[in-house]
Amino acid sequence: MESTEPAPPTREGTGADLDGCVELLRKLLPEESLITDRQRVRTYECDGLASYRTVPAAVVLPESTEQVRSAVAACSEHGVPFVARGSGTGLSAGALPRADGVLIVISKMRRILELDIANERAVVEPGVINLDVTKAAEPYGYYFAPDPSSQQVCSVGGNVAENSGGAHCLKYGFTTNHVLAVQVVTADGELVELGGAVHEAPGYDLLGSFIGSEGTLGVVTSITVRLLRSPESVRTLLAGFPSTDEAGAAVSAIIAAGVTPAAVEMMDALSITAAEQAVRCGYPEGAGAVLIVELDGPHPEVERTFTEVWQHCDGHGAFEIRTAADETERALIWKGRKSAFAAVGRISRDYIVQDGVIPRTALPEVLRRIAELSAESGVRVANVFHAGDGNLHPLVLFDGSEPGAAERAEEVSGAILELCVEQGGSITGEHGVGADKVRYMGRMFTAEDLDVMQCVRCAFDPGGLCNPGKVFPTPRLCGETPGRRRGVHPLTEAGLAEQF
Repeated sequence: MESTEPAPPTREGTGADLDGCVELLRKLLPEESLITDRQRVRTYECDGLASYRTVPAAVVLPESTEQVRSAVAACSEHGVPFVARGSGTGLSAGALPRADGVLIVISKMRRILELDIANERAVVEPGVINLDVTKAAEPYGYYFAPDPSSQQVCSVGGNVAENSGGAHCLKYGFTTNHVLAVQVVTADGELVELGGAVHEAPGYDLLGSFIGSEGTLGVVTSITVRLLRSPESVRTLLAGFPSTDEAGAAVSAIIAAGVTPAAVEMMDALSITAAEQAVRCGYPEGAGAVLIVELDGPHPEVERTFTEVWQHCDGHGAFEIRTAADETERALIWKGRKSAFAAVGRISRDYIVQDGVIPRTALPEVLRRIAELSAESGVRVANVFHAGDGNLHPLVLFDGSEPGAAERAEEVSGAILELCVEQGGSITGEHGVGADKVRYMGRMFTAEDLDVMQCVRCAFDPGGLCNPGKVFPTPRLCGETPGRRRGVHPLTEAGLAEQF
């Protein structure tokens, strides 16, 4: 039954024709691939960052590249903005829909098109779940390295859009290090190939520009990924420390000794409490911090470096160290860490999952400053992070039913990001900018930096239809068309608006 809610707003003055676009979509797509019912489209009003919600005007569920092309071409012809979405697990509102636009959900495109073990690669559709690539390659002794905490549900297409990482990116790098080529539908409906079957093709690195562009340059319809040979040996260690200071010092000592673990993860006392309540992972009782260190590679090398890691943990105050004897114990050690984000819901009604990066050596100071921010504001902060590469994930806790609590949490969350920038880090490590962090881009980049980025974006999408409003603090001024800035905007000159 159709909803009686009023129709979504249109892009007045932009030439957009939403009704015409939907009418064309009905002609081009199977009936079941288009949703316009106001109640049904509400299912897609947010991604993993549920504090941002917008009901899209229409949802398209394509099952093929040609259907994606049809959807994009219809939007292009009628000047309607569109947003691509995978599994919707993103944490920066990167797939937040437009009320005046079309949401293209690629979750039905989940076929593994080719498994080319001889050349150590696979070709997959964008809706394929991350972990399913490894499951397909595992019988042949291979796996797909990028492993976000949501790898059981997130899509490879979403990984490409956000350049996702995961616990093992310390040693193996982010998604961009594991993608050889992508097939992309550009904003005008054209189908193009970026990259190729081999690394280091001549010419500009357009593939590198596309990966991590958060859906602002086009919609990916197939991805050629690298497969890695499964390591000969894997060893996992869990160490409990009195505080994050000792744990941080152990991390620095491990890296300084020339050891490159596959993963080094840290959780503080509050996040340990949440994980214990949720999954009973059995972490050391009374720990102010735990470290999970995983080593992989040839057996002799793993055994030698494992001994070194043990010694560094022991020498920096670890009061309990355990090693996983088998896959079951290894999975239990990881269970607490992998479930940490969701587990925080056990101790707080609402929370913000933040994402920032700092130099690894700044960890002790930054964690102390976060603790000070928490104490001064009365806002609790739980810390779960990739300690090996300085990628923080502070979880800022609040109760949305308490007046002013959400605003205080936002202030603390923003102050943590500014602390990251102050330390020479970044406002995001692997969650993207999306709609959530556009206001902080000006803290990292100059207007000239952003102009250069806009030139790249406009080369792919001159009409600004592809996921507008994300990544860039644009329209930097209301109504401004994305593009290169020329001179001071009249509203800025008149003191009526701020230009980042």
